[in-house]
Formats: sequence, structure tokens, C-alpha cells
Amino acid sequence: MHTVRLPALTLLPLLALCVHGRAALARPAGRPVAPNVILIVTDDQGYGDVGAHGNRMLSTPHLDRLHAESVRLTNFHVDPTCSPSRSALLSGRYSTRTGVWHTIMGRSLMDPGEETLAEVFAAGGYRTGLFGKWHLGDNAPLRPQDQGFERAVWHHGGGVGQGPDHWGNDYFDDTYDVDGEWRSFDGYCTDVWFREALAFIEAQDERPFFAYLSTNAPHGPYLVDESYVRPYLEAGVPPTLAQFYGMIANIDENIGRLRARLEQTGLADDTLIVFLTDNGTAAGHARREGEEGTWEGFNAGMRGHKGSPYEGGHRVPFFAHWPAGGLGGLGGGRDIDALSAHIDVLPTLAQLCGLKRSGARHLDGVSLAVALRGEAPAPAGRTLFVHSQRVEVPRKWRQSAVMTERFRLVDGRELYDVLEDPGQTRDLAQEHPARVTALRARYEAWWASLSQPLGETVRIHLGGVENPASLMSHDWHTEDRGTPWHQNHVRNGYVGNGPWAVDVQRAGEYELLLSRWPLQLERAMDVVQASVSVAGSELTLPIEPQATRARFVLDLPAGPTELLTTLRRGSGEEHGAYFTAARYLGAPSKR
Repeated sequence: MHTVRLPALTLLPLLALCVHGRAALARPAGRPVAPNVILIVTDDQGYGDVGAHGNRMLSTPHLDRLHAESVRLTNFHVDPTCSPSRSALLSGRYSTRTGVWHTIMGRSLMDPGEETLAEVFAAGGYRTGLFGKWHLGDNAPLRPQDQGFERAVWHHGGGVGQGPDHWGNDYFDDTYDVDGEWRSFDGYCTDVWFREALAFIEAQDERPFFAYLSTNAPHGPYLVDESYVRPYLEAGVPPTLAQFYGMIANIDENIGRLRARLEQTGLADDTLIVFLTDNGTAAGHARREGEEGTWEGFNAGMRGHKGSPYEGGHRVPFFAHWPAGGLGGLGGGRDIDALSAHIDVLPTLAQLCGLKRSGARHLDGVSLAVALRGEAPAPAGRTLFVHSQRVEVPRKWRQSAVMTERFRLVDGRELYDVLEDPGQTRDLAQEHPARVTALRARYEAWWASLSQPLGETVRIHLGGVENPASLMSHDWHTEDRGTPWHQNHVRNGYVGNGPWAVDVQRAGEYELLLSRWPLQLERAMDVVQASVSVAGSELTLPIEPQATRARFVLDLPAGPTELLTTLRRGSGEEHGAYFTAARYLGAPSKR
């Protein structure tokens, strides 16, 4: 078991004297003209995974305090999985419009033409920082630094330890990407994200800040110091759920530390904090089969969990806290029950902060700023849509929910009245066929509006600002749902293949290095043949089993193409090169 050494909350008075080796900051002279913004998004934490929502087992005192002091959107929805929710959150547009409808297979890559929250804030004079999870592309032009963040401390892939992430990361004392360079950190991942966010927040800079604090916790694997887990095991919580709760307890502690620091530095009154999660609970809804424990889990009475089209898959917490003061504020301690969603966050924050968009692309979301301020009701009569696809090409009606204030049409055939039946136990489709028909028609119109993005592919750039581009099988395009997206798949030698969708930025000579292992490991591949197919060229080379890589040099024309690699083992089994580095060398060769 790794040991995490954290300052206890009782040490906060001492921390107030010295943080990061510097004296505590005084409030800068003069108030900012717009509020600072901290957007906190946790991963796989559901609506029921907050004490204030009725979970009598999980202790979240700092989240509970934030809940008590915030304006709460109690009917707030996201997509049922990670990347889609994040793309919609950052763009104000339905995730599928941005090119994102999966978490792997090249379908978690967000169209670089989307105008992100970070770009809107940066254009409005804010400094912008991301800390933690991105999961919208690890290569140019899709990285956070390509999409409006001037500071980015993040892990690659969809979670710490996944295939594109730094090899060997395991949540403790890991190596993360800092503005394009790998850097080692001490401590537990969540603590690192909050610590780095605080350093960014406290930097001497007159500009207001936008900090996107996006934790990978409590996403699996469920790893956290045992001190956070032990109280739950002793209370009868099954082991997996105890680990999950322990990760949330650590997040809660960090939120408490963050808020205390904002108060100590005089920033609290000028800072808007928004807390939400990216999908329904992954582990908190029920006890896992075969595990001992008396606690059965808690899902706030909702049906479904992460990935589900039912309420438990996509209804999540949303708290907005901004103390009333000279800059405006929101008040707090009240609920807004109107239907709302992730697509509303960008227009809402833009209006609250007085920011303008370029307007190049139509938003699906609406601003809830006046409702959050208590000046007028939230928009009514809306119909919203979420779906979970997790396939190469989306399928109509798959894992979908059409939502109105009162009704949910699930998968195009089940109808639920969530005001009378919040647990979605009684299907009313046979009793209300006209309503089903009306909601199906709204879905059909929405689906038709997605026809253009469904026919497009977001591509990784070769030979552009990132040279070399380091590719990983996480982003292969394939119908095979077993795509090797995790480091354990690589260790186990998963047999599968698919192409990367790429766009060659400059015609010329390119070096392609194919490997079964991360290139920096210099580990024998134990393969006898390597092949590459790209832009109409197909090349094959014999390989010695002890070789650590296969090297190809070839001329590539500029433009979109697919890059397919193959490694053949001595047994005859073939699979793609899990790792490939593509480097532009220069003008086309004269061979």
C-alpha cells in the first residue's frame, strides 16, 4: 500500500502562514472587474454520492457546506459517460456535434473548431488553467493547450494509468503532462490537481482566473490511501464501495482545503465556484456481487448508473456558489428545479462573467444566469437529449433519453413520468401513445440535425506543431469494443487492430517508429514482422525478436488519411503497434 502524506485540515492555520514556500497572499489592490471562476468536475460520482443528497453513509462535510451555501440545479443532466459530457460542457453544444460520442476508438476526440470555455475566458482577458482530466484528445490540435488553456497539468487518456498516460502511473507519485512536458510529482493524484490549481490561483497576476479542476477520481481503479477507506470498511461498507467512498472523502477534504485557502487570501468573495460531475455513479449504486458488507449503496432513489439512459446515468449534482458582493454574486441556499444540462454551462458562465463568444457555431445550451441570480425563472418547456453510444458509428435510439420537465422517453419506446415516478418503475408508453409519438418526433428532428458530424472524423495532426506525434491504440478506429485502451491491455498483449485517423500537415519525409511498448522503455517486442499502411503506401519489414521498435521512412502527401500498423509474433498472431511515433523529417526525399 502506498502511503500518502497530507497536511490535515487542522494544519490550515499553519498553511495560512506559508504555502508553496511563500507568505500568504493579500487581496490584490483593487477588485477584479469580473469574478474568478473555479469549475470543479469529478469523475463517475453520481447524484447519490453526496451526503447532502441523502447518503447517510458517505461523509462529505465540505461538499455539504458548499451545497448549503449554493444555488442548486436539482434537475441537471449530462451524458452518461465521460468524454461526451466534457465536450458538451466545454462547448455548450451536444457532444455528438463536437465529434465525441465514445470514450475511446478515436471518438473521444473533440473537433478543434469548437470554441471552448477556455477560449471564451481567454478572449475575455482571463488566465486559464486545466488541472487533472481532459479526455478529449492527447495529440495536436486537440490538447488543452491547443484549446485555450495557457496552463495545463494533466494526465493523458481517460484516466491515470490508461494507455496514453505516462507508463506506470498508478495515482501515487506519478508523472503528468505540464504544458507539453512530462514532470514527476509527489503525492496522490487528486491532491496534486488541487495543489497545482492553488498555485495557479495564487500566482501574482492582475487578470481574473478560470481554473478547470477536473479530477480523475473517483473513476476506477479505486485507489486511495487506506486511511480514507478504513472508516467505511468498519461501518460495513463492501470493499469496492469503501474504496470509492474513500476517494470521494479525499476529494471532499481537498474542496475544504481549497475553500479555506480562498477565504484566507481574500479571494472567496470574488470567486464563483461551480461543482458538478460527469455522469452517474460508477460504484455507489449497489453492493457488488460476492462482496461482504451491510451497506447496499445509495442512488438517491434513481434507476440506472453510469452509461445508462435512465435517470441514474445522467442526472448529477450542480452547485453554483458566489457570495453576494460588489461584483454581483448569486446568494445561495436555494434550489432551481427546471430542466437543465451540461450544454448550459458555457452560455451561463459567459453571461455571469460578461464574456462574448465568437458566435461561429450555434449553441444548443441556454444561459441560466438570471435564474441563478434569482432575477427570473429558468427557461421552461425545454426538450433535452442525452445518449450513450460507445460504438464507432452512432445508432439511432441507442441508450437514449428524451427529457422534458415531466417525462422521459427512454430508447424511443419506454415512457416515464419522473414527477410521479422518479424511480422510473412504471412504463406509461402504452397508456400515452400520443405523447410517445410527439417525443419521438422531437428526437427524430434532433437526430437529423446531427447528420453532418456523424459523417465526419476528428483527426490527429502529423507534422504540425507537435513533432513527433506519439500515438496510442486508445485512439484506433475499430468496431471491436475491446480496443486496447489501458496499459494492462498492452501488458497482456491484447490481439486487435485498427487505424488512426490522421491529417498530414506537411507533405514530406516522415519517420514512423512502431512498438509494442512505450518507446522510452526500450523493451524487446518479441515480434518477427512489422507492417505499415498509410496514404496508399504499404511497407513490410522483418524484425528481430529482441528489437524494441520497427523504423519506417516514407514520403507522405499532405491531407487526411488513415495510418494502420501491424506487428506479427512468432506464433503468427497479429496485432497493431500499440505505440507509434510519427516525425516529420523534411522535404520529400529524392529516392
